[in-house]
Amino acid sequence: MSTHALLSALYIYPVKSLRGLAREAADVEPWGLAGDRRWMLVDADGRVITQRQQASTALVTAQPSGGGSLRFTAPGQEALEVARPEQGTPEPVLIFRDKVDAVAAGDAADTWFSDYLGVRARLVYMADPAVCRPVDPEYSHPGDTVSFADGFPLLLTATASLDTLNAHIAQGANASEGPLPMNRFRPNAVVDGTEGWAEDDWRRIRIGEVTFRVAKRCARCVVPTTDQDTAERGREPMRSLAKHHRIDGATIFGQNLIPEHPGTLRVGDPLTILE
Repeated sequence: MSTHALLSALYIYPVKSLRGLAREAADVEPWGLAGDRRWMLVDADGRVITQRQQASTALVTAQPSGGGSLRFTAPGQEALEVARPEQGTPEPVLIFRDKVDAVAAGDAADTWFSDYLGVRARLVYMADPAVCRPVDPEYSHPGDTVSFADGFPLLLTATASLDTLNAHIAQGANASEGPLPMNRFRPNAVVDGTEGWAEDDWRRIRIGEVTFRVAKRCARCVVPTTDQDTAERGREPMRSLAKHHRIDGATIFGQNLIPEHPGTLRVGDPLTILE
C-alpha cells in the first residue's frame, strides 16, 4: 500500500536535549541518523540531564564544525568549541534505566555547561553505539541498538497530525498557546500528505531507499510543553493530547522507528506504507 506522502523535513540533535538542526539529507545508521544524539549532558552522579529537568538546554546550539568537534553557543555564554574525545577511559553513565559507557568531553565543556545551567553538569560522548545500548527488547529484534535518544533510533511525526492537534488546541481553554510548531516534538523525520493520526496504525514503512519497522507509538512527557525558542513552559500540547489523543493510557504523538538497513534519507523522499 502506498500514499502520496513524502518526507518534508529532517532533523538531528547532536547533543541530547539541545537545539535541533535541520538537514536536507542524512545517513541512516543502525542506531539512528548520523550525528544524532551521540553526546549527552549528565549531572554530578552521572545521570542524564534533559529538558525535563533543565528547560534552558533548548536554547543551546551544538553546531558540527569539522573533525567530529562541536561549536556550542547559548544566551549569555561565549562560544566554545569541543573536540570529539579520541582518548579517554569510558565511564558508566545512566540514561533513564540504562547504564551506558561514555567518554568525558573534558573540563572546559563541563565548566561551560555548569555555568550556563547553574548546576554541576558534564558533557559525555558515546564512542560506539553499536555495543553500548540495546533497544527495549519488548519492541525490537536482537542486536538493535540506539544512541542517546530516549529509546529508539528515529522519531517520526506527521504534519497532518499536528494540524489536527492544533485545531483541538484552538478550540480549548488554552487556545492562546497555539498553534504549536513541530519542533515542540523534536522529531527526526516529518512527513506530509497523510491523514491526521494515520501513523498510529503503521507497522512497517519505506522512506526513499530505507525501510523501517514502526516499533512503538511515542508517549509524550513534559518536553513538548517547552517553547524551543524561549524555554518557557505552557500547558499545551499535553492538555489537548490527554483529551483527544490518549491511547492505552498514554498521550501519543508520533511513532518510533527502527531502520532495517543503512541508507540515506533526503527531504522529498516518498513514503510508502508497507504494513
